[in-house]
Amino acid sequence: MRGALLVASALALASPGTYAQALSTLHITVTLTDATGRKTPVARHALLIGEEPPIKEPRRILTTLAGTADVSLKPGRYAVESDQPVSFEGKSYEWAQRIDVVAGRDATLELTAANASISTATAAATSATSSDTDPSFLASAWQASVLALWTPTQHASGFVVDARGLIVTNQRVLGTATSAEAQFAPDIKVRAIVLVSDFARDVAILWVNPSVISSLRPLPLGCGQTRPPVTNGQELYSIGAELTGRNGLTPGKVTGVGPRLLLTDLAPARASAGGPVFTAGGLIGFTTVDNRDPDNRSDTRVVRIDEACDALADAETKVAGAMPPDAMHLPLDPPPVAVDALAAAVKNRAGSLSPYAMSTTNFDVAFITPVHMYGAKDQAAPRPVMDFGTWSEYLADYPRALLVRVTPKMVEGLWAKVARGAAMTQGVALPAMKRAKSGFLRMRAFCGDAEVTPIHPFVVEHRTSETEAIDEGLYVFDPAALGPKCSAVKITIYSEGDPDKGDTRIVDPKVLQQLAQDFAVL
Repeated sequence: MRGALLVASALALASPGTYAQALSTLHITVTLTDATGRKTPVARHALLIGEEPPIKEPRRILTTLAGTADVSLKPGRYAVESDQPVSFEGKSYEWAQRIDVVAGRDATLELTAANASISTATAAATSATSSDTDPSFLASAWQASVLALWTPTQHASGFVVDARGLIVTNQRVLGTATSAEAQFAPDIKVRAIVLVSDFARDVAILWVNPSVISSLRPLPLGCGQTRPPVTNGQELYSIGAELTGRNGLTPGKVTGVGPRLLLTDLAPARASAGGPVFTAGGLIGFTTVDNRDPDNRSDTRVVRIDEACDALADAETKVAGAMPPDAMHLPLDPPPVAVDALAAAVKNRAGSLSPYAMSTTNFDVAFITPVHMYGAKDQAAPRPVMDFGTWSEYLADYPRALLVRVTPKMVEGLWAKVARGAAMTQGVALPAMKRAKSGFLRMRAFCGDAEVTPIHPFVVEHRTSETEAIDEGLYVFDPAALGPKCSAVKITIYSEGDPDKGDTRIVDPKVLQQLAQDFAVL
């Protein structure tokens, strides 16, 4: 009897942990097929998920832009039902399905026309959301045409508008860039060149090789067509390419109407400006950034789509008869490193956790691995070399990449020294007033004699005053591309003061060996 009690007690004590470990994931997809046979994701469809028999109120979830939802559930039988029907191409659809979730095993539920209750749209007109009037349907139908754009200083969104490879985005995110990296999928990234950069209209048109977008539907701008009016309070949705690599759908409403700009309460993900915005009437514009609003407290601005029409006409003239950009795929973003592997590497490290350093005449160079970044995360005052500025979010998950950071050396000018000396004679001790010896422009890296293309040639900008800034290079490389296997690794750094003359240095083989050791344990 005593043994049975001990067993029962042990099971009772173990049950909380067992319950926590028993959670499984239910993967739900909701799609409908249109008249042409194309699958359309049902975005932001509300589903109610409750246990059977009912124990408490069901959980309400919304599908993503891709018509998907992932839900963590304990083992049991569940009811998955539509909160409201959805109307699509004249018919109303809603779902009521039952599914068993087993401990330790994920479950999949596909909601399609095959398992939906279908009626004519008029029968459910009071509650159904029509695909003809719901901007989320329009947005989800065009999500594949939205892409990520990378420049050295910005991440943004753009969208394909012409089968010849033309892309629209806002000019503010591109700035003075003449090219960008255009990423259409996790495994497709190519070079895009800037054809038109119109600051006044805040419109930019980029061009990629047409073969890259042959499977995508260009989003028609509707230039020259009469558009439905846009009014305050009108519902709208924007699509943005997020730093996570996914396209996100953001709902909102119009808060102000102008001839060129709309004000909205959209709250898109950071660094995703430039994506298309839809109302029930179709495409109305694209999101932009406001340089006057560093705290992001004001309404999100939307550039009206008509502003892009003149720029598109200019771009069409430029591409006529011109050689399209190269279709060669660029290096891709690496996966993140497991945190437990980083923790073990830091714990077992015998030496310093400082980045590996070298220098040139005008610049300090630091080679940074995920081990260095993880080791610095708990420091009370992290070193400036670990401040990645606008790219901190990109690096937050510790991608398996080698960072090469190029920082201008700081020097004190003659007259600054004279001024400090004069102040000293008056009993005032001033700190050294230093400025960058030479501004960073760009860097090239070589494995032997072969140039290595970086995953990203980032730049980190540090404002020193309202009119001056210091730029640092922050180049992201595949660690396998620069290592002991190379006969030699060389870097050439170009400065703003002498843009045509590079300073070339050979990386110490000991540093290469240390880099290889850091990545070998990850």
